[in-house]
Amino acid sequence: MEPIILVEDDDVLVLNKPSGMTVNRAGTTSGETTLQDWVEDYRHLSKHDPKVSDTYDSEEVFKSRAGIVHRLDKETSGVIIVAKNVQSFEDLQKQFKERLTKKVYRALSHGRVEPADGEINAPIGRLPWNRMRFGVLPDGREAVTKYHVLSHLKNPVSHEEFSFIELYPQTGRTHQLRVHLKHIGYPIFGDFLYGGRKTSRDDRALLPRVFLHAFQISFSHPTTKDTVTTEAPLPAVLSEFLEKIIKP
Repeated sequence: MEPIILVEDDDVLVLNKPSGMTVNRAGTTSGETTLQDWVEDYRHLSKHDPKVSDTYDSEEVFKSRAGIVHRLDKETSGVIIVAKNVQSFEDLQKQFKERLTKKVYRALSHGRVEPADGEINAPIGRLPWNRMRFGVLPDGREAVTKYHVLSHLKNPVSHEEFSFIELYPQTGRTHQLRVHLKHIGYPIFGDFLYGGRKTSRDDRALLPRVFLHAFQISFSHPTTKDTVTTEAPLPAVLSEFLEKIIKP
């Protein structure tokens, strides 16, 4: 289980992260190879303490993250950007902060999502009664997700309906897409945190991961300023699941 290199030059490294790989090294990742470990090995970098605060200077933060600019959940596969020098790291972080990057995710959700195009605008915060989860809260941070339904599907055995959907996050809150789809009543297939205990258990008997994939990202190259758009194809396990398990 290793990431696939999609784009590489002197400034950036764009990877297709596999599902099941944690992005950043931490005290809880002992015994597993994280994406950060892989990047450090691939680029022959020294290993640094990942707990360095954002209040440190950019070079320290860059080293502490091995240049990884943003994050994906452990089970979410797809496109992720790594900066190869401090200047590129600062530039790309600024693009994310100013919402200049454009991200496209693909997901399978429970239910027939209607309307086929829409926007979810609901603030997200950490749940006071469960600090491991997030939810829509009145005092949460602004969170906006646009979406487009690619197709509606039906399980030929159970007759349950599903939606294969593209998601366009306008903000970057933790678990945003998962929380937003749950909020409007269409949880992502296999989501063990937000899909409901029984539903997620039944889902994961068929597919042992969350059906969420970072399909595409667009950003301004930190040196040339050209727009770079990179796609990671849907993993075979997900495309095969659509074809064999959930049929139109």
